[in-house]
Amino acid sequence: MQLFKQVMQLLLGLVFVLAGANHFRNPKFYVQIMPPYLPWPLELVYVSGVFEVLLGVLVMIPRTSHIGGWGLIALLIAVFPANLHMALNTQLYPQVSPMVLYLRLPLQLLPMAWAYWMTRPDPA
Repeated sequence: MQLFKQVMQLLLGLVFVLAGANHFRNPKFYVQIMPPYLPWPLELVYVSGVFEVLLGVLVMIPRTSHIGGWGLIALLIAVFPANLHMALNTQLYPQVSPMVLYLRLPLQLLPMAWAYWMTRPDPA
């Protein structure tokens, strides 16, 4: 079981490192999904990208995986308004099926649970 958790730990970290890096490769996409009531959309895209990369790295390191896991949970909560904004304004995102936008909301619990698993110590 420990090997499986280590593989899942690396995979989770890699997913977030790549997703965070994409904030710098394609910031325009992320800016357009920012809720309009949030100030400084480009800066927030970069900040969230930095945290995704940082927390992804932390979750891959056994000694810091619990910190990275809690950080990823907080990050996923922080970006939820953007996902909710997309679901409530499907007309702004015609390239994405409304069903996908609605399904993303409850499915966000999966990476949160995955990150929570990384906060748990391995059984002795």
